[in-house]
Amino acid sequence: MTIMDLLADSPGLFVLLAVLLGLVVGSFLNVVIHRLPLMMEREWRSQCAELLNQPAPESDQAPLNLWRPRSRCPHCGHLIGALENIPLLSYALQRGRCAHCQAAISIQYPIVEAASGLLAGIVAWEFGFGWPAAAALIFTWTLLAASVIDFRHQLLPDDLTLPLLWLGLGIALFGLFADLPSAVIGAMAGYLALWSVYQAFRLLTGKEGMGFGDFKLLAALGAWTGWQYLITIIILSSLVGALCGLALVLFRQRDRQIPMPFGPFLAAAGWIALLWGGPINSAYLRWLGG
Repeated sequence: MTIMDLLADSPGLFVLLAVLLGLVVGSFLNVVIHRLPLMMEREWRSQCAELLNQPAPESDQAPLNLWRPRSRCPHCGHLIGALENIPLLSYALQRGRCAHCQAAISIQYPIVEAASGLLAGIVAWEFGFGWPAAAALIFTWTLLAASVIDFRHQLLPDDLTLPLLWLGLGIALFGLFADLPSAVIGAMAGYLALWSVYQAFRLLTGKEGMGFGDFKLLAALGAWTGWQYLITIIILSSLVGALCGLALVLFRQRDRQIPMPFGPFLAAAGWIALLWGGPINSAYLRWLGG
């Protein structure tokens, strides 16, 4: 019996391996979440300097990407060793503090790692061993990184949304989640739906209600799930977003003028639709039919 056969015949083992892999990937996602916005800011400064015929700032000369430089403590510059970078375990053993200077480590790191592992386990359990699960894991981890970046910076990077869109269209060629016509229509309708809302809101109020990253994210979700689940995604994300916004205003005294990122709600609704969109749509249609 090969390893592939063993994983196919042992759902529990596959879920366990998916969780462990998710924890490791979650550690890398923390790097993406931290560095990708910095890389984008550096690129913007470089473009501005080029337009003004000025040299790029000296602080931007050092290499910065997802691989270099090595991770280090932002407080003391201590390089993070392999034993200090074990998902969840290192954070627990170090009691949430840097091993060198004892400065507090952001709670974001273990939360992202735990979420990555948990969501990976759910995907593995739902799809079982096979290509749909592999594709859904990529979908899940990309949405997780994009959601945290949008939550922190109110920014959905093209480096995440556009590859997700094209990958969704690519896998539609094989019909894993949606056929190609449904995926293409889903991408088009997803983008145009929020773009139309954006334009209408701007005409009525003179303000921008959402960013272009939201359009691209919904287009990507439409490419993965097909146009049939766009209404479900929009309703779920709008409902949860409205409830969360109301709760923040009532219980946390959040200023209503401060914009709230919509990307995390879109991502959560799209993830739910990919896994359970069929039963949700069927239940909704039965309810409409009485």
